[in-house]
Formats: sequence, C-alpha cells, structure tokens
Amino acid sequence: MTESPWPPGPIKLLILDVDGTLTDGGLYFSVDGQAMKRFDVQDGLGLVRLQEAGVEVALVSADTSAIVRARAEKLGIRAVFTGCGDKADVVRRLLEERGLSPDEALYMGDDVTDLGAMAEAGHAATPASAMAEVREAADYVTTKSGGHGAVREVCDLILCQGAEE
Repeated sequence: MTESPWPPGPIKLLILDVDGTLTDGGLYFSVDGQAMKRFDVQDGLGLVRLQEAGVEVALVSADTSAIVRARAEKLGIRAVFTGCGDKADVVRRLLEERGLSPDEALYMGDDVTDLGAMAEAGHAATPASAMAEVREAADYVTTKSGGHGAVREVCDLILCQGAEE
C-alpha cells in the first residue's frame, strides 16, 4: 500500500518555532553571560531553497534575543516574531494578512507552547526530539531531532510535494 504524500496540498507558508526546532534547544553561555545558540546549516539551506520555490517562511519565538533575528536575516526570512506569548495568535494574523487558508500553512514546533499554533495551521510537524504531547498532536514527526536536520526534512517534503503537482 502506498502512503499518500505529506503534506497534502500546496503549502504557501511554513511557520517555525525556533528553540528546539531550528536549534537543538541548548543554550550556550560565555563567562560574561552572553548566550549563543546552535543552528544547523542543512536546515538553513532547506529554508533558502523553500523560499526560492515561493514558499514564505516565518519564525515565531518566545525568545527576545537578537540571535533569532540575526539567523533570520542570514536566511532572508523577513517575517520574524519574537517575544511571543501567544504563538497561535501570530499564526492567525499571518493567515489573515496573507489571505491564506489554514490548509496552505504548516507550523512546526516542539513543545507544549506550540500546541495552539499547531492547531491553527492546517498542517503540523514536529521534530523527533519533541515532547510526547506535541508528537501526538502533530500530523508528521520527523526522523531527525530539532537543530539536527528536522527542519530540512520538512522543507524537502514540501519541495517534493510541490514538484509532484
């Protein structure tokens, strides 16, 4: 039996949580207290390729550090929302402002603070390293962990799905 392709239908907007999804969730601190995060280069290339194919990417994070904006700038991502307490509200606003239906959007997050946003998007993915409750709520669980290729896996699925149409 052949499984149907995932995600079904064209995805026009990929919305990503950052910590635990684009990063491995770890925080690195220097002796003077400066925080750093680790991002995966392959995830980054996947996001660039996705945007080149016409899919918009948005980042949504509770974090307020400049690290998220710096990574977004490097990848050409213009829709960046930091300091978000209600990620579901951001997803609703993005859909409304862009005139998209929920089925045209995919949200990817890894923790319980992402559950509301996952429910607002038509499709939800999560890294293999996500909390159990989030894995259960997701339509797709990657084979890779957050910050270690999970986002690239989803980007490639979207790109393959788009090529089949």
